[in-house]
Amino acid sequence: MEFVKGEIVIYPQHGACTVKGIKKEDPFKTGKKVEFLILETIINEMTLRVPLTNLKEVGVRPPVSHDELEDLVAVLSKADPRVPSNWSRRFKNHQEKLKSGDVYQVAEVVRNLAARNRDASLSAAERTMYERARTNLISEIQPALKVTKEEAEEYLNKALEKGVLKPAKVVKKKADAPKKVEEDSDADLGDDE
Repeated sequence: MEFVKGEIVIYPQHGACTVKGIKKEDPFKTGKKVEFLILETIINEMTLRVPLTNLKEVGVRPPVSHDELEDLVAVLSKADPRVPSNWSRRFKNHQEKLKSGDVYQVAEVVRNLAARNRDASLSAAERTMYERARTNLISEIQPALKVTKEEAEEYLNKALEKGVLKPAKVVKKKADAPKKVEEDSDADLGDDE
């Protein structure tokens, strides 16, 4: 993968990043210079230095294309996700998916935690994981659609609303119609004889 200054790449743990360049450095003062890819995260403007030899290992990749967003929406909107009920197993499963760097697995985490948050409140650790996964996903949707962060977030919310976060159907209560009083002609008849 060749890198061009200013292009967007995805670093799994930090979301979308802007390529700032490639630099040769001797970080351990051994006399041997190593080439580093210099990245700046879009979310919180943190600078990352990734050795070029480790790019595949850490999962640096191009962002999803506009065409791949349909598949992403399909994952996000899939109703009835199957998730382990045991908290520690579920948390570990989600951590592994996030570390994979695969956008579809990150989408699964967002979908699963959104559904869980809908049905019960998330633990503090799961809430942090959910917010981080959402932020990373938004940072990836944004360059694919070439939109603002807010518009990318709205896109994500709408995808979730297609499945796991379907708005509750509003049941319109029928206005009580005035009861029709029927007169029973036999009811008023008495024994007047």
